[in-house]
Amino acid sequence: MSSLTPQEQVERMRRDWDQRARENARFYVNTEREDWTDEQFFASGERTVAEEILTDMINICQGKDPKQMKVLEIGCGAGRVTRALSGVFGEVYGVDISSEMVARAKQALADRPHAHVYQNSGSDLAVLGDVQVDFAFSTIVFQHIPSREVIESYVREVHRLLRPGGLFKFQVQGDPTIQALDDSWLGVSFTDEQAVELAERCGFEPRHRHGQGNQYFWLWFFKK
Repeated sequence: MSSLTPQEQVERMRRDWDQRARENARFYVNTEREDWTDEQFFASGERTVAEEILTDMINICQGKDPKQMKVLEIGCGAGRVTRALSGVFGEVYGVDISSEMVARAKQALADRPHAHVYQNSGSDLAVLGDVQVDFAFSTIVFQHIPSREVIESYVREVHRLLRPGGLFKFQVQGDPTIQALDDSWLGVSFTDEQAVELAERCGFEPRHRHGQGNQYFWLWFFKK
């Protein structure tokens, strides 16, 4: 059980991720290796999009031309997946709690004028105003958040910005043996039942779920 309030946890997350970005941003975004080249790092983002987006375009696009879609990525880090998303969709919005990560993402996206990156509060999407998006995505982000309240705040905010019927596809920690820590590396885990309850509280239909009990617990929340 965390000793910090949700706001204190958000401040801790910001400090931790700024420090990680200064230390080795690409490693902390993707811990497969410590010495990423540009080519390797962005190729790993392309692999993520190939595996989690391109295989799922029926759910994601629902008949829309992807080049006409606006999409949101929560926890964009150094722009690894954001850059790959910008090759598929018409407009991409990325947010991250860390100003250090956002600075690196902006460099990575400097040649992509249709990709926009913002530092957000760490628990809401107010920085985006009332922009309406067709699809929202997040991977290896919520597994680091040690507060259920913060995660639920994000889900509610996605509901606010997502068009009716749109999909929020995201990954949470599903391993019940994980104990969340205040250091923002090990986040809270969700059971299948807790994931369903989260969806319903926030106005979503939890139509698909995959990976219950594992680190990579994927959720497909469709806005009612």
